[in-house]
Amino acid sequence: MANYLLAALVPILWGSTYAAVSLFLHDLSPFWVAVWRALPAGLLLLLLKPGRPPLPWSKMTLLSVFNIAAFFPLLFIAAYRLPGSVAGTLGATLPLQLMLMQWLVEGKRPQLKMLLLALVGFSGIVMILNPSADIDPIGAAAALAATALVARASLWLKDWPVTDIFRLTAWQLTLGGLLLVPLAFIVEGAPKPITTHELPGLIWVSLLNSSFAYWAFSRSIKKIGADSMAMISMLNPVVAVTLGIFLVGEVLGPYQWLGIAMVMMSLVLMVYSKQRTQRKLALKHAQ
Repeated sequence: MANYLLAALVPILWGSTYAAVSLFLHDLSPFWVAVWRALPAGLLLLLLKPGRPPLPWSKMTLLSVFNIAAFFPLLFIAAYRLPGSVAGTLGATLPLQLMLMQWLVEGKRPQLKMLLLALVGFSGIVMILNPSADIDPIGAAAALAATALVARASLWLKDWPVTDIFRLTAWQLTLGGLLLVPLAFIVEGAPKPITTHELPGLIWVSLLNSSFAYWAFSRSIKKIGADSMAMISMLNPVVAVTLGIFLVGEVLGPYQWLGIAMVMMSLVLMVYSKQRTQRKLALKHAQ
């Protein structure tokens, strides 16, 4: 259960990204916010545990591009152009995209039970969505593309042998941040000076949402599997909406509360199903 609780912290932290952008970072370029989120976090982790990457450079670069250098700009474009509940809802297609990608890439048909739970959870997320929100097509495309990158990277991480998750996180963030610097200069020019108002938001998204959350994300894929981690990611929009209520003054109706209940039910059933399967396998091996 401890592994699932740690995994749940990841979408909880990532769900706070939209509130951090709205409250602190709305005047900054999304590309430079992506740099400030990744590079300081990676360098800090490398300072704490220096050493070579735990994967060959080719694989390390692929993970850095998909999880950081390409993902962060798309994520922040979605966060700047969409309400948090909308961006989180589109990001919660991760379980469905992951199942589709496993089917197409690995030939692994999705389990009917997990597919149904993913659909129930996503249906709940759609109910959470504020129906009055205008959906920007560029922001929506960015959110879906960012989710597809995470799905592909999750499958690589699941299959590639990695034991040092801490150093893997450090190098992902560092390489991804370095790759983002020239992109930010080309797209946005020189960065604006950071103000004292923006600093708390940058500290939050860099230290907690990146350093800690990416370590927990990678560890959780190894411990509980990519499928389970993708299901737990559906907490992301629930957190985004909840923070919208307490920090931005949004109000939820009965259908949105029902949607939250559906998401939570699908997650509880997923954890129960996984644990039951593990107990059956353990008994079978013991006989």
